Amino acid sequence: MGFSETMKAIADPQRREMLSLVKKQRLSAGEIATQFPNLSAATVSYHLSLLKKASLITETKYKNFIYYELNASVFEEIMLWCAQFTGGIDEKS
Repeated sequence: MGFSETMKAIADPQRREMLSLVKKQRLSAGEIATQFPNLSAATVSYHLSLLKKASLITETKYKNFIYYELNASVFEEIMLWCAQFTGGIDEKS
């Protein structure tokens, strides 16, 4: 998935909250869903699917469960891209 799709994936506040949860520890879809009582299991699954397609999370299957973890390398790439716009040395000076 490209940069614009990654930015779209993190634009949603519920998906950002899901990322915060899996940043702390590896969680199953059910454990994540308990943190969002107003969302159906299908909606949580949809959000996790978008985050996975954007490579923001990875999944590991263990027995009957799928566990999700943060993929920090994508955030490192975003930070490097953003750094080019921060106050560096102006070459025209």
